[in-house]
Amino acid sequence: MAANFHIAVCICTFKRPVLLRRLLEAIERQETLGEFTFSVIVADNDVAQSAQAVAEQFLDRSFKLIYCAEPRQNIALARNKALEHARGDFVAFIDDDEFPTADWLQKLLAACELHRADGVLGPVRPHFESPPPPWIIRGGFCQRPEYETGRIMKWDECRTGSVLFRMQILDSLGEPFKPQFGTGGEDKDFFMRLTQRGRVFVWCNEAIAYETVPPSRCSRGYMLKRALLRGRNILKHPVGRLRMLGRSVVAVPLYSLALPALLLCGQHQFMRYCIRLCDHLGRLLAIFGVNPVRERSL
Repeated sequence: MAANFHIAVCICTFKRPVLLRRLLEAIERQETLGEFTFSVIVADNDVAQSAQAVAEQFLDRSFKLIYCAEPRQNIALARNKALEHARGDFVAFIDDDEFPTADWLQKLLAACELHRADGVLGPVRPHFESPPPPWIIRGGFCQRPEYETGRIMKWDECRTGSVLFRMQILDSLGEPFKPQFGTGGEDKDFFMRLTQRGRVFVWCNEAIAYETVPPSRCSRGYMLKRALLRGRNILKHPVGRLRMLGRSVVAVPLYSLALPALLLCGQHQFMRYCIRLCDHLGRLLAIFGVNPVRERSL
């Protein structure tokens, strides 16, 4: 592979300067093998521009860094702001609370070329800051699905936490990420519109990144709030909305009745069904305009 590719790595951040520094240090260690060059765009979604000081520390490093700010707190607007400054053949997105292995970009690029795909996604595995409660491990609550390398992904399996795609797929797409999704779901909509246009995304299980999991995310309250938010956001997508609502109408009373008995099966089983209940409950509450979770937890 000739060194004629350039990758624009986009990071959207909100009040996480310590994690952003670790991410930028990990990106600086990326092994290119002479096959590509890369630059970094940091889109600060904090009106106070809390990421600027950290970003400026990396201005004179081995890669070019562009800092920009989107003061309106909206993840879709932040992603669009980053893309405004992106230049190159490929774009990569990674979350500010993640950090990749040294061959992350190289593996994503190689898989994209090998499979002649429009984009490639990789696994994001948990990195616990301290040992989590046993029920977290037993239930696999911080584990994300992984697939065989080369598998073609469905749009609702895709996300922007660890992805690389060809810049040209943005041509004629219009606004890449839609601001009306607010607290989440903008990435699902992005991939849905692209797959509807015939774009193909594949999986690369060797392109590994890790997500920082602080103790606050290992609480029952956090996981239930996240499920309520996820249930609300999924209804923003027009595809299969009535079918999902129908399932939720049936699931909420069934799960509610089953929960007392599930306590006997262990905390991990009890929490698994509590989370499923909140997923469905979030959908139904959204129909009636009830919003129990105002914003995404940090």
